[in-house]
Amino acid sequence: MPSSPISRTALYIVLLAASCLSACASMRPNFETPGVTITSVRTLPTNSITPEFEIGLKVTNPNSQALNLKGIAYTVALDGTDLIKGVANDLPVIEAYGSGDVTLTATPDVFGGIQFLAELMRDPRDAVNYSLEAKLDVGSFVPAIRVRVEGEISLQPQAR
Repeated sequence: MPSSPISRTALYIVLLAASCLSACASMRPNFETPGVTITSVRTLPTNSITPEFEIGLKVTNPNSQALNLKGIAYTVALDGTDLIKGVANDLPVIEAYGSGDVTLTATPDVFGGIQFLAELMRDPRDAVNYSLEAKLDVGSFVPAIRVRVEGEISLQPQAR
């Protein structure tokens, strides 16, 4: 049964609207990826057997528009082993050409941590690599911003 001109026209309008929305969502002219720096990691007091950590981040916005962060999903790994995964949604607005502090509260994957420590005991080393992967959500019509920070943590005692 052939489709009517009205339903065909409606289909074209819906497809055109969807194309426009997806094109607008992916357009960010002159957008630069924000910088994310780990500023602190500290253990929080807890009554649980599982430790909790507070991870401090500095988010730097090199763009002419403020970043109104809706949420962050993040993963922290040591030597490729994911040890902490979490989300946060109580976040500041990072002003244009500005920076802001973000505090994440995290609970580690206990079994992943045991596996990592066992590997470290089998194969001692002077340093371990770390990575922080974060997905910054700035709204429904803008694609998430993905950031990866990598570095190395020395396991050697510091000379005083």
